[in-house]
Amino acid sequence: QVQLVESGGGLVQAGGSLRLSCAASGRTFSTYAMGWFRQAPGKERECVAALSRSGDSTYYADSVKGRFTISRDNAKNTVYLQMNSAKPEDTAVYYCAATSSQFSYYAWRYGYWGQGTQVTVSS
Repeated sequence: QVQLVESGGGLVQAGGSLRLSCAASGRTFSTYAMGWFRQAPGKERECVAALSRSGDSTYYADSVKGRFTISRDNAKNTVYLQMNSAKPEDTAVYYCAATSSQFSYYAWRYGYWGQGTQVTVSS
């Protein structure tokens, strides 16, 4: 099993940057593909980025391509989401998730979730 703890959320002005971190417990972090999801009030949870075990393959939602970057440091058991050129529509609770299967943008493929961190982008 793996436990996930997100950090780095907060308030940022439109056009600004924020980096989210997700620390994972356990010694098998490198065997999990990772994803970052977000959920805004009244909306469904959506995948914004996903990353393979090795970090060689990525997925980005169209809405964040060119602005967000997902990365991982297997030595530190941590996955990151660098958010640049933030927009008010990026406001949501952001969750990191882990899956022991292939990385995916489907939430149902992820068996482990963090508690979420709030990101608010002011206009």
